[in-house]
Amino acid sequence: MREVSRTLHERNLIRLLGENPVVALLGARQVGKTTLANALMRGWNGEATRFDLEDPRDLGQFDEPMLALEPLRGLIVIDEVQLRPELFPVLRVLADRSPSPARFLVLGSASPELLHQGSESLAGRIAFHELPGFDMVETGPENWRRLWLRGGFPRAYLPDTHRQSMEWRRNFTRTFLERDLPGLGSNIPSRTMGDFWTMLAHYHGQTWNGSEIGRAFGVSHTAVRRYLDLLGSTFMVRQLRPWTVNPGKRIVKSPKVYIADSGLLHSLLRVTTPRELAGHPKVGASFEGFALEQVLRLLEVPPGDAWYWATQGGAELDLLVSRGTRRFGFEFKRTDAPKRTRSMLSALETLELERIDVIYPGDRVYRLHERIRAVPLATLANEILPM
Repeated sequence: MREVSRTLHERNLIRLLGENPVVALLGARQVGKTTLANALMRGWNGEATRFDLEDPRDLGQFDEPMLALEPLRGLIVIDEVQLRPELFPVLRVLADRSPSPARFLVLGSASPELLHQGSESLAGRIAFHELPGFDMVETGPENWRRLWLRGGFPRAYLPDTHRQSMEWRRNFTRTFLERDLPGLGSNIPSRTMGDFWTMLAHYHGQTWNGSEIGRAFGVSHTAVRRYLDLLGSTFMVRQLRPWTVNPGKRIVKSPKVYIADSGLLHSLLRVTTPRELAGHPKVGASFEGFALEQVLRLLEVPPGDAWYWATQGGAELDLLVSRGTRRFGFEFKRTDAPKRTRSMLSALETLELERIDVIYPGDRVYRLHERIRAVPLATLANEILPM
């Protein structure tokens, strides 16, 4: 297996640091933020200093953060910043120095919404970059089945055997529930969150129904909504919003929910091998979620520019992406020969789409309609980038 390069993310961080005094590199635990920051430091033209707030030796220096940070020059990296959110007002003062002698790269495992002090204290001074797991461009499209099965966490994707990968994912899940969530202030018992996360895996790719899930779980719909939002704010779950602009039909208005990383989905479902995945009842939903993530990453779609669409009458579209005034649709079908459906034709007309691409695990592009194509997952980069 070839080495996986994250050069594009490193280049984007360099650009953001040139434009902003503070940059937040956010992403799930163990997704490679520290490795990327270390690579950036090695190539930095000037001084570079790193603090790890999980290291007691570094944490002790932040009893007086202004004294620790003010004399430093060049690039200053602060890892696991979510452990000390009170640092953000200090960073605001340091970022406002003129001329500025330093740039700050803060690494965190929580979203800007959860790190609300960052967005409030550093408004206008901070840029955010989310680091996901490996994608098909980084691993090579020929390796998409391995990436689908194991997911994009480096230590899940790279091991020699499926068993080693599964063992790492299970340990990751346990650590996340028992240490990481409490570290972010969650008082929900780890067993409760683990049971909910597993239940959510069985709802992967479905429309959220808090009342139904709450009843099945034995708690209120508001409680399970709180659990869902917590997993979303730590990059474990994607909530895909519905397209709610009134198109003259009764439309579904609840989000669709996906386990963000396919490898974690499969570990929650106890799927270890390709054969087990192929025979699992959730294999179609798993392919949908995996392919959806690849499209969103490849097109660099901001969270506010992606939706799904469904009507009470049964018409639906898996993914709707906007590019200015242009709209594009995507369907994800785990079949060797996808066919045109009434839903696709309805979506074309109702949503005024430029085209629909049906992503499938085949090997050739072909037309299903003047504005509908079947596109192999492995050729995504070549086929959909000219949008």
